[in-house]
Amino acid sequence: MKAKLYDKSGKVKGDIVLPKCFSSRIRADILLKVFETQKGSFAQAYGAKEGAGAQYSASGISKKKRHDWKATYGKGISRVPRKIMSRHGSSFNWIGATIASTRGGRRPHAPRAGKNLFKKINKKELLLAFRSALVGTFDALSLKNKFGRDMNVGGVFTREILDIKTKDFLKAMEAVFGDSFGSVIKKKSIRAGIGKMRGRKYKSNAGMMFVVGDEESMKRKGIEVVHVGELCVKDLAPNGVAGRLVCYTEKAIEEIGGRFG
Repeated sequence: MKAKLYDKSGKVKGDIVLPKCFSSRIRADILLKVFETQKGSFAQAYGAKEGAGAQYSASGISKKKRHDWKATYGKGISRVPRKIMSRHGSSFNWIGATIASTRGGRRPHAPRAGKNLFKKINKKELLLAFRSALVGTFDALSLKNKFGRDMNVGGVFTREILDIKTKDFLKAMEAVFGDSFGSVIKKKSIRAGIGKMRGRKYKSNAGMMFVVGDEESMKRKGIEVVHVGELCVKDLAPNGVAGRLVCYTEKAIEEIGGRFG
């Protein structure tokens, strides 16, 4: 398989032969399986606070003992744990507390922060998924299915692309992607609808990713830059679906071929 080789201004310099791993068949089923398996490894641990549901400020817990002060025995009420809100003589104003069926009580099966979210995956399936994600970056049909319209495929750049200014870099990207340039820069916008009140006020697109060699470095605002050694399935195939706007340096292509064949 061949790809276009661009210079630092975005002009076609020639063709470059891609490694064998870029000619693999896209296995969408295995790609999604690996993505879902690895999702727990990148998730932030979360869980309920220790003691949540038992931190009420009302006085006392009711007793079940007969013929005793502040006992609920013989009152014709259930044995649910109760807290005392007020009293008049020996008459108490009880409200259910602590258990899951009461207001402000604990959750019956709250998430635990110490839970191990890591899952194993077969090495061969992981390699198949990674190759499928790589192929999706040069597959026009995968990009069309992902974005819903025809998209220009990324390419390979010479090393000079790392040393130019950001404005020249954006001009080069515009020359390569053309009408698809609007999806290159990562953008953040306010979500429409009631989701703004439910903890997801902002939404953003994935934007373009630029893959560089392990010894190379580049920093561009609005562009995700990843070293070959740090690449994973979720970078190349967001949401577990093949197809993302990705550009590579010549050194990155060489290192990918050495690692994945």
